[in-house]
Amino acid sequence: MATIDDSAHHRFEEYVERLHRAIGHADRKRPLEMYLTGLLLPGERKSVEPMAARLDPRHVSARHQSLHHFVAKAPWDAQDLLRAASDAALAELERHGPVAAWIVDDTGMPKKGRHSVGVGRQYCGPLGKQDNCQVAVAVSLANDVVSVPCAYRLYLPEQWAKDPARRKKAGVPAMIGFQKKWQIALEQIDQLKAEGLPLAPVVADAGYGVATAFRDGLTERAIPYAVGITAETTLWPPGMEPLPPEPWSGQGRPPRLLRRTPEHSPLSAAELAQQLTSRRFRMIRWREGTRGRMAARCAAVRVRPAHRDTWRSQPREEEWLLIEWPKSEPKPTKYWLSTVSPEVSLTDLLRLAKTRWRIERDFQELKDEIGLDHYEGRGWKGFHHHGALCIAAYAFLIAERARLSPPSASFLPQSP
Repeated sequence: MATIDDSAHHRFEEYVERLHRAIGHADRKRPLEMYLTGLLLPGERKSVEPMAARLDPRHVSARHQSLHHFVAKAPWDAQDLLRAASDAALAELERHGPVAAWIVDDTGMPKKGRHSVGVGRQYCGPLGKQDNCQVAVAVSLANDVVSVPCAYRLYLPEQWAKDPARRKKAGVPAMIGFQKKWQIALEQIDQLKAEGLPLAPVVADAGYGVATAFRDGLTERAIPYAVGITAETTLWPPGMEPLPPEPWSGQGRPPRLLRRTPEHSPLSAAELAQQLTSRRFRMIRWREGTRGRMAARCAAVRVRPAHRDTWRSQPREEEWLLIEWPKSEPKPTKYWLSTVSPEVSLTDLLRLAKTRWRIERDFQELKDEIGLDHYEGRGWKGFHHHGALCIAAYAFLIAERARLSPPSASFLPQSP
């Protein structure tokens, strides 16, 4: 059993009290503390029954009933808990520097059967293939030292959203319909903005970056981004843009749509990269890792996205195309579009785009250490309650990591 010093134990008690105030009702404090403790203590499984056995081996049935009711049925708001947990972690995060990025990503949790809410055959990141799983969309706030998830919501596949019987059985709220993952992410961003969290550029992989509507949504919200795209994404090379509308003939409505011709057309990101000379690429060190400095061979040029611009009357604004092309590879391995300042340095641009590794680490630790993917219930409420509790436990850990130098395991709570 982990040892704990008095000050860390006191901080944990204060943290539990802060979370308890967020979800209300005096009778929720004890199961809240017990559930968080069960998630933080060592154990192979972090579902309700094995946690109950570790926490209270003499009264497993009663403890199981209490924890199960708290996570699966009690009427508290998961977002209220997330807000309180992220506020506490952000206070420590900002001691190490301002928030540098809002990172959008999703994570898959393999599942058997068809009854767990949102489960279906879809791409599962941890498996690297299509399989039966649940997928949750999340937004983390990060700087160079710390990152903390602040929003978390299940992606409900279309076949689930349109199945009244399954929805009712799983307790899916009536206002939840089918949304693409990038639409969920924009809603989460709006909610976090409304809560007053410190704004920063949004970072996401190509699963979000290829959605022009997602990028446009961020621009409409005046939020800069650095998002992955695919090699096929069409772009106007530096100094080029669509042709203006045809001159008006004097009859009918004046033409207002932009034009292309076979001789004046955009290129794919891959084609554009091939046109750059090797002198445009530089080796950039972007992070100090556990194995030393991490570097990438990159180039950045100013381009205009070309998606369906013949339906537009004005060209899209210029933004950065960032290309990573290792010298050992026959073609580039990664591409990003970014609307950060035209004056940004290549180093800072790459560092921002690469910030996404933090949310991958968050998910890995949330699953391996906290048990994010261990929940065995089938309902909407339980899925989000367990996720929020896991993130709250993780937020306490990362706040302690930010406080301690070097990080220590001494902040783990004791079993009651």
